[in-house]
Order: sequence, then structure tokens, then C-alpha cells
Amino acid sequence: MKLLGTLLVASAMLLGVSMASISSSYSYYRLPTALRPKKYDLRVLTHLENPEELRFEGNVKILIEVLENTKNITLHAKNLTIDEALITLKDTSSADKKNCISSTEVNSQHDFYVMQTCNELLAGEVYELSMPFSADLNRQLEGYYRSSYLDPVANVTRWLSITQFEPASARLAFPCFDEPNFKAPFVVTLGYHKKYTGLSNMPVKEIKNNDQIADYIWCEFLESVPMSTYLIAYSVNDFAHKPSTLPNSTLFRTWARPNAIDQCDYASGFGPKVLQYYEDLFGIKFPLPKIDQIAIPDFSAGAMENWGLVTYREIALLYSAAHSSLVDKQRVASIIAHELAHQWFGNLVTMKWWTDLWLNEGFATYVASLGVENINPEWHALEQESLGNLLTIFRRDALESSHPISRPIEMVSEISESFDQISYQKGSTVLRMMHMFLGDESFRAGLQKYLLKYSYGNAEQDNLWESLTEAAHKYRALPKSYDIKSIMDSWTLQTGYPIINVTRNYEQGTAKLTQERYLLNTQIARAARGGCWWVPLSYATQGEQDFNNTAPKAWMECDKNGGVLPKTITDLPGNDQWVIFNTQLSTLYKVNYDERNWKLLIETLTNGEFERIHVINRAQLIDDALYLAWTGEQDYEIAMRLVEYLQREREYLPWKSAFENLKRIKNIIRQTPNYEFFKRYMQKLIAPIYLHLNGLNDTFSGIEQQEQVLLKTMVGNWACQYQVEDCIEVAQSYYRAWRAEPKPDEKNPVPINLRPTVYCTSIRQGSDSDWQFLWTRYKNSNVAAEKRTILTSLGCSREVWLLQRYLELTFDPKEGIRRQDSMWAFQAIAYNEIGFHLAREYFMNNVDFIYKFYHPITKDMSRLLPPFSEQTFLESDFEDFKNFVTANRGSLKGLEQAIQQTLETMLTNVQWKQRNYRQLSRSIETMI
Repeated sequence: MKLLGTLLVASAMLLGVSMASISSSYSYYRLPTALRPKKYDLRVLTHLENPEELRFEGNVKILIEVLENTKNITLHAKNLTIDEALITLKDTSSADKKNCISSTEVNSQHDFYVMQTCNELLAGEVYELSMPFSADLNRQLEGYYRSSYLDPVANVTRWLSITQFEPASARLAFPCFDEPNFKAPFVVTLGYHKKYTGLSNMPVKEIKNNDQIADYIWCEFLESVPMSTYLIAYSVNDFAHKPSTLPNSTLFRTWARPNAIDQCDYASGFGPKVLQYYEDLFGIKFPLPKIDQIAIPDFSAGAMENWGLVTYREIALLYSAAHSSLVDKQRVASIIAHELAHQWFGNLVTMKWWTDLWLNEGFATYVASLGVENINPEWHALEQESLGNLLTIFRRDALESSHPISRPIEMVSEISESFDQISYQKGSTVLRMMHMFLGDESFRAGLQKYLLKYSYGNAEQDNLWESLTEAAHKYRALPKSYDIKSIMDSWTLQTGYPIINVTRNYEQGTAKLTQERYLLNTQIARAARGGCWWVPLSYATQGEQDFNNTAPKAWMECDKNGGVLPKTITDLPGNDQWVIFNTQLSTLYKVNYDERNWKLLIETLTNGEFERIHVINRAQLIDDALYLAWTGEQDYEIAMRLVEYLQREREYLPWKSAFENLKRIKNIIRQTPNYEFFKRYMQKLIAPIYLHLNGLNDTFSGIEQQEQVLLKTMVGNWACQYQVEDCIEVAQSYYRAWRAEPKPDEKNPVPINLRPTVYCTSIRQGSDSDWQFLWTRYKNSNVAAEKRTILTSLGCSREVWLLQRYLELTFDPKEGIRRQDSMWAFQAIAYNEIGFHLAREYFMNNVDFIYKFYHPITKDMSRLLPPFSEQTFLESDFEDFKNFVTANRGSLKGLEQAIQQTLETMLTNVQWKQRNYRQLSRSIETMI
């Protein structure tokens, strides 16, 4: 017997060697192509009765088609015990043709299990490989692992098993060809004690008694459609479920632990609606006979789109009307819509390799916002999601250390790093851009053609570009001389996004446009920034405020070598009218105007009919002005004068844009002597909107527009931070009323949407007993969304000893904070101006412990870094952190990308402090 992961075959192999002539020293990162799985028969026996021995064992039979002659079988297996003596290999064409496995080897660098065959496998033949395996149900939240919950009635811990295979963890559960383009049908059979329920991708075919183990059963599921290994899923649990009704015959169920089943109502109603919307949008019926969605207590990803068995964190699926806010509800809707979009984009058609992960994630993100918009138009989810994505990417992709949407992947650790804002939000943003310049008809036609052509197969981005180009030409959405590949490759294959400089000639009515990559690091010379993007140019003028027309009026083009072609826009108005480029922010670029155009815009915003400018473009102007001031390409006086118009603004999106930018300034300036001026400036800015929204008074029932609920929630949070009007007083009175309740876990008088603000303010201003009261509520809560709100609020304390104690609690599993939630507590402490230094010191002193705590899911550890990057602005602190990184590379393995971006963000803060701090302080002083 051999435990995988103990033997490292280190010898390298030149990539040019034929895939068919593989030796045991094979160490290319991709599987050989000589073999292809035709079908898996997977049997897994799971033992959950004894908490001291939670384990599984099983057998997999793989029908393997030989495409090229070879003398070995190379597949993936990791941390599995495999008894080599029980491995069998037989030729399916004839019982007389004997074959066997002569020896095995392991390459732990790539998780390869290599079996030498007794006789050569010949092209055209089909073999059946049978392999036994066993392992413990791990605690790492990947592969086939354990989870648990407390049964409040019996006061005992209940155990369950669940899988999480994406991107490369099916190999932890059974030997397989664990790459997305090795699709095959699966027959899954689960063995378990009869008191449990077994779930997998497909419906149950039959259940039989287990002849060997008393009270155990075998549950066989129907054969699946061809699917990638990362989409296989199964679970053994004692959950309850809520069925949904669909007009077609698809079975739709939502599962949760029994004491949370009442929180499934919203998801079980929303899920079928969005599934039907996608059937209409894609023109293809959902391909499986059933779909289950299940809330898992311990889950690292937000959710996972396993075909027919979608898994979620509890906070991503469960909703309680008595405890969950509008933001929580929108999150649930968005995540369900995202995962169900994957049933087509990702599951039905899958990327060939992880290079094009964005084809899965970018599409699911964008299409989810279309789905939510269709079902809940009153939320304006499409506008909110689009602006949120743009604000995120304007920040992230302005770092030199960012990466292209589509990038080479050669190691499993690199796959995990690609599940980031670039794949999701930037991917979604460029698809929205394409949707807007193509128009709905050709966009949908291109998608439908692509999905039909590559159903049950694999594709790469060029295949999508071909389908969309054909549709674009057919519907005349693009000139014949243009093709989608040229346009979109400029957005997916190069890092970053452009800034377009608009210099108007007011006498001639023209504007000269230039483009270059926009970077936050101002030490990089402009000449070295380079880059050229195909940019669809839409614009509106003061006289012709057609903001609903997002179709391009012109294009900025690139030559064959990627050079920028000059562009001049004609027929613009005279010197008394502004122009705004990028209507509704349809494309990912920033705009800098000449000074006169900025002043014309400020005049309209501060004194004119500012609401005639589209709400997204008002948000854009705030974001552009503050970014350009940050990098020194614009004067802070202009930026802050523009922002002052917000005293008139009553819409959510411009305020969101402003707060996102002002938060970055706040994180630095609150640590300096001039914070007093900034504080007074913020009070002046926020007071009118705070009073307009009736402060923290519970007037939500009278607010019909959902966006106004979000605005009131956000403004209330900032108002209490800056002691605006009666904000702190009202927040504390709500909290006192809650503390006075005889049964505070059953009755909470604090308005649901104001709870984050009320809790945080009361903890910041309150006593030790206020903190302890909230910690007790956390431990007693049964609702994941409420628990997260409380976790975040507990970090608002200004008491050093409480924050220090909270840091210790955060990383102690016995205290009731699940590992997946620990980052929320840590971030809350670290974003607190007093907690920042404590958290930084704790992280740097305990980095080895923290690394082990999160290992192997290092992505979760990377989420502890943003508070450091956003609040470090002194050169000495920057150098300290750089030295810390150098000295602790072993404990930061797998975080290379996150560390690089952390250091670059710190550097841009240092530059800002040296360049802009005095100028901003002067600008603010003149305004208060």
C-alpha cells in the first residue's frame, strides 16, 4: 500500500516529447493525451457514526479509450490510500486478452499516479481500470470532507459529508482524470447508514440493502451526462428539504439542516424563476432531470455550481425575513443566479483549460445580474452590480501587478489565484461592454449559437468570438471589417484598462482623443505604460443629453502591432456646453477632460439640472475626478468642488462612488494631524442627505424604492462614524432597547437594515458589557447573515484588551467562529483605527500559525491583507512589511499574487501622502 504524496518524482521532461511515449518520469503539468475516460462507475462508502473515525472507502471503475499506443496510465490521485494489489486492468473487447499493472509511481508535484502496464495499450482499444481507495473525511473544506452543526434539541453535534472539487480536488476523493476537458458520464453509488440521505448530481435510480454492513444501504444514482470531474458532487447528511414547483418536469429542491429549513423559502422561490429565465435566454432547456441546492455549515467557496447539486455557504442560500437585511437578500439572489447561470456556462460548455476560467466566472457574474434584474426590476440590480464591478476593477486593474483576464496556468496554485476579481468582475464588465455595443439581438444569438455548438464539450475564448462575430455581422451590429476577436482580445489578453484624454477645440467643435494604460503607481513613466484597446466611444453633450444611447458613435482602434491609431471627434458643441464620454459607463475606461470641460460639468452639477445627467455617469464623474486627483493628473481643488455637489444628490449610486473613494482617503488621513478638517468636511457633506432620509429613524416601511433603503443604510453608517447630527444618540437608544428585552434572541427592536450601523456604533461607544451582550447573541444566533453582521460589529470596539481578546477568539475553532468566517472578524478589527496596529502585529507575529490555520486554502488567508495595504502610508511601515514578506516566504506560499498587490498598494499610498496630502488638506480647509 502507498499513501500518495510521499514520493516526489523530480525529473523533468521536455515539453516536446510525444505524449504517447510517457515514462514514469513524466512531469509536464498537464495529463498525457494518449488516453481518454469514457465512463466512471464510482462507489463510495461513507462512515459518519463515530466522530473519532469519520472516513470513506470506495472503488472506481473507469472505462478508458486508448487514442495512442502507450505503456502506462497516468491520472490524478492525492492523499488517498490505494492498495496496488487490488488494481485491475482488463480489455473490454475480449476476456482472453489479459493485461495488468506491473508497477506504480507517484509525482506529488502534479498529483500524478502513474501505472505501468504489463502489455502495451493499443490505440482503438477500450480498457476497464478498477482502483480501490480510502481516506479520512478531511477538515480542509476541499475534496470529500466533513462538516457539522449543533442540533439544538438534542444538544449534540451532527456530522455530514460533502464535496468541493473545483478547481482540482476530485483527486482527493477518488482517482480520476482531473482536468476540465476530460469529460465523461458518471454513475455514482453511495453507501451509508440508512438514517441518512444521500445526494449526488443525478436523481436516485435505486436503493438496496448493504449485505456486508447491518443498517447500511447502497444508493445508486442515474448515469449522468458527460461532465468534468470538478463538477461531480455528493453528500451524506440528515438534512431537511423544501420542494419547489416548476412548470416543466424538473425536480427542484432546497436543502438545509433541519433547524434552518424555515430559512429556505426565499431560495426555493427565487431559484426556479431564474432557471426558467435562463432557459429562455439561452434557448436551451436545463439539461438534467433535477436540481438540488444545499446550504453547508462549513464551506470555503461562496457557492459551487456542481451540475444538479449546487452547494452554498449558509449565508449565500438562507434568508430570514426577521434577521436578514435587503443587502443580505440581494446577495442570496445574486449568488443563486450566478450558480444557476453556470449550469449552462461552465457545466454544459466548459473551458478547455483554466486559462479561460473567466469564460465560466465572468459570464456567470454578468448573466446573473441580467437574471436578478429580470425577476426584481425594482432593485436596479443591473446598474448596481455593473457600477460595483467597475469600481472594483478601476482599483484592482490599475495596479501594475494585476494580470490579464485570460492568462496561462501551469500549476494548481495558479488556478486558485485566478478565482479573483479579474476573472469575475472584469470578465463581467467586458461582457457587459460587448452586450452594449452589439445590442441584445446579436449578443443573444451569438451566445445561443456558441452554447449549442459546444454542448457537453469544451471550448476556448476564440470559439466564443467566432460565434459572436457571425451574429454581429448577420445583424449588422458591427461593420464587416471589424471582428470580435480583434476587439475583445485587446481587453482579455492584456493587463489593465485605458485612460482616455479628451482635449477639446471649442472653436472648431472637435476633440482629440489619446489613450494609455491607467496606473496608480506614478513612478512608472507615461511612455512605459503602453497598451492599446479597441474602445467603443459613446458620448452625450449638454445640448443633446441622450444617455440612454450606449451604442458607439465611433471607435478608438489599434493597428496590427497593437499601436494606438489617432482619433478626432467632430461635430461637438461650442465653449458653453460640456461633453461626457462613456454613456452609462458602458466601457471600462477613465476619462480626463481639459479644465474648461470639467468646470462646465461642475457648474451643472452644483447649480444646474444635474439629474439630467444619467445617475451612473454622475457616479463616473465622481470616481474619475477623485482618481485623477489621487494620481496627480487632476487638481484636488477641481475634484473636491465636484464632490461638493453631493449635498444636492439623493440617489444611491453617486454616493456609493463617493464613499468608496473617500474611504481610501479616510484610511490614510485619519492617522494624521489634519483629520480634524476632513472630519468637519465629511459632516458638512453628509448632513443634508442624512436629514433628508430622516436620520436613523425607522422609516423603511415608507420607502418604496429599494435603492433608497440601501442609501439610508450606507449614509447612516457614515453619519455615525462622523458624529453627524443625532446619529450616535439614536443608534445607542436602539441598542439599549434591545438590551432591555427579556428575551433578546427572540425579539430585536433594532430595524433590520440599520443593524450593522447600530451594532458597530454601540460597540464603538459602549462598555465591556455591551460587547459581551453582542458576543452572546452571536453564539445564540441561528442565522448566518446575522452572525456575519455581529462578527463585523464586534471589531468596532476601541478597547485594546477587547480587540486583543477578539483576535485570539477569531482563530480558536472552539469559540464558535467557523474558519470560513474568521476573515470577517479579522478585517473588522484591522479596519478599526485602533485595531489596525494590533491586527498587523498579530499577523506578523503569528504568520506561521495563521498559514497552518488556513492551509491548503491560502486564498482565505489572502483576504486578511487588504486592511494592511489600504492603511499603510508611511515609508518606514512599507519597508517593514517588505522585510517581513522576505523573511516569511514559506508562510506566505500561494499568496504571491496577493502579496505583490498588497505591496504595490502600500507604495501608491506612500506616493499619495508625499505628493497630495498637503494639497488635499488645503482644499478641504477652504471648503469648511
